Amino acid sequence: MHLIVTEKNIAARRIAAILAPKKPKKVRVSGVDSYQYETAPGEENVVIGLSGHIVGIDFPKEYNNWQKVDARALIDADVITTPINRKIVAALKKLGKEAERVTIATDYDREGELIGVEALDIIRAVNPNIAFDRAHYSAITPKAIDDAFTNLAKVDFNLADAGHSRQVIDLVWGAALTRYISLSAGRLGKMFLSVGRVQSPTLSLIVEREKEREAFVPTPYREIHAELTEPGGESFEAQHATRRFEDLDEAGKVFAKLGDEAEVKNLEKGTKTEQPPTPFNTTGFITAASAIGLSPSNAMRIAETLYTNGYISYPRTDNTVYPESLDLRAQIEMFKAGPFKKEAETLLKKPELTPTRGKKETTDHPPIFPASLAKKEELKEDEWKVYELVVRRFLATFAEASEWETMRIKLDISGEEFRANGARLIEPGWRWYYPYNAPADRLFPVLREGDALKVTKKELLDKETQPPGRYGQSRLINMMEELGLGTKATRHEIISKLNSRAYIHGNPVQPTRTSFAVVDTLENYSPTITRPDMTSRLEEDMDRIAEGEVSEEDVLGESRAMLDAVFADLEKNRDKIVESLQAGLREDKIIGICSDCGGELMIRRSKRGGRFIGCNNYPDCNFSLPLPKSGQIVVTDKACKDHGLHHIRIITGGKRPWDLGCPQCNFIEWQRSKEEERAREPKKELPKTLQDIEGVGKKTAEKLEEAGVSTVKDLAKADPFELSKLTGISIKKIKNWQGACGEAGGTAE
Repeated sequence: MHLIVTEKNIAARRIAAILAPKKPKKVRVSGVDSYQYETAPGEENVVIGLSGHIVGIDFPKEYNNWQKVDARALIDADVITTPINRKIVAALKKLGKEAERVTIATDYDREGELIGVEALDIIRAVNPNIAFDRAHYSAITPKAIDDAFTNLAKVDFNLADAGHSRQVIDLVWGAALTRYISLSAGRLGKMFLSVGRVQSPTLSLIVEREKEREAFVPTPYREIHAELTEPGGESFEAQHATRRFEDLDEAGKVFAKLGDEAEVKNLEKGTKTEQPPTPFNTTGFITAASAIGLSPSNAMRIAETLYTNGYISYPRTDNTVYPESLDLRAQIEMFKAGPFKKEAETLLKKPELTPTRGKKETTDHPPIFPASLAKKEELKEDEWKVYELVVRRFLATFAEASEWETMRIKLDISGEEFRANGARLIEPGWRWYYPYNAPADRLFPVLREGDALKVTKKELLDKETQPPGRYGQSRLINMMEELGLGTKATRHEIISKLNSRAYIHGNPVQPTRTSFAVVDTLENYSPTITRPDMTSRLEEDMDRIAEGEVSEEDVLGESRAMLDAVFADLEKNRDKIVESLQAGLREDKIIGICSDCGGELMIRRSKRGGRFIGCNNYPDCNFSLPLPKSGQIVVTDKACKDHGLHHIRIITGGKRPWDLGCPQCNFIEWQRSKEEERAREPKKELPKTLQDIEGVGKKTAEKLEEAGVSTVKDLAKADPFELSKLTGISIKKIKNWQGACGEAGGTAE
């Protein structure tokens, strides 16, 4: 039997359908779907899909207690392999025993090779002499899969070792530092402070930009604009040649002298050429997807779905050069039958199809391109959005440059020089294929030098310089790539993790005060953790493992030595670290000033573990506001105009963040809605006697009377705890009965 192992079930189903002479048979093995077919009588083939990693790594159980095991002990602790999906492990063992040969057909990259080797190790444990090979493909299409299984390769154990070394390094660094910092801050349980080899330098970039914004001192300046109209009635806008007047008085004087007539002094026409875009690699794709409203994690999730369904090529790639083996004309020809027919036919008229080339060329996967023709009705709305983006980018890489006609005008208004620039697209070129984010035409009326124009509007604008902008998620991913932080497959996941840990929120990303506390503490007492140098060096070492230049053991040893040096710095400054973290984290709990007493309103916990906003002058001040029971609370920098309280955002894993807004406004609105709800409810007939209350029979009523409760009013006013002691009736029941008394407690006898 020939066993084929893919990374996911959907890939197994598609690959089996491509390879099988007729429809494969679905057979459950140990509770897992497999797809079985014969290529000839007696030649059985079985395709089974994994669920990504089916085994993981962890420390032995004795290291799990944070209070008892020192964080530094994790540096040299054993790392063990543990099963994640026992059903798939059992299925692999069962099929592996019967197989004569196994082909690993997981995704071809560092992570995919490791996932494949994990499965191979399980099979070889029960069948040590089994033959094995590897299928490499970049798209799940009939041609790509047939080519892969016709040209099988060897399993790349060095590449898998590089993936495994990343797992171990990230586990050891993340677990040891997270434990140390969380214990120092007193933040355990779900509120622990996550620290990581890649996420901490990334977070540092975000915090440093926010500090630049906070330290920024705006400088006032003025601009002078004029609207000009030619005799035919067409208008355009011009600006004074001194674009920014830093001398505000001078701007006022210039503005005061401007008359109502203007003259065209100089007119220059020219052309500008825009070269077509380069093929999509992962970072380029994420940037483009961000421009059409998709977050990096969303864009990659959709791209992964399109890939496994055979519509696009593998979306995790650094390559920006199409390989010579790719039949580019055939890829374009398939679009002659679909919604991109006009674009495909136009390109195919060209005598030569020469695509653009980016700066990065690799041999593992081609750039992202459309692998097969999709129909709009086959895909969800966001899937079609991404598919169309990939198709249009692919087609645009074969198109001509775009040509713009440019015009620069100099004008005279009362002896002052004004300027205006315009442009219009005269040859769409590649922009016809790829219309995203195209600049609008800025058109002028027909003008000649010496023309007289009317000044129909004048504006003196007071402005001030702006702080540097926050990083958008796609810009942040570009920076991570430039600095060697993470990989094409993990960068968007790092940003998602920072979001889920309530370190950042929004897009452009904004750090919380917790981020400042963690980053400032690390930078002051162990800056290595927040700098990209260390992470970049380890990334290079992992690449060298993949190339077979160094062993995994050597790199892991170097990584542990680096982490040990980090801990030496941390432990020298333990008391200062505790003080710094706790002071910083307190800031992140402050919501605003109490309107009752002027104290600080802070996020607090009740004795039962619930959360609320309370005044720090308690018990003298009892002002409080409720908070949702679950989710990470993020205090934003936006404040309520009415109450002065900071707006709150609630982050719950896997769900869209909930902007609760001002907690006091939210509470007032909740009270109002409850009152309206009660007003709409039909009035219930209130009980007149104890036995009118549901659950109170004759014997219970007698019990209550013996305890001094003989009327509905008595029951409503009774202390439920004392009454429970006297009667043996549960407190919960008594409270329910008191609720049923309603207003009758004050009226009925």
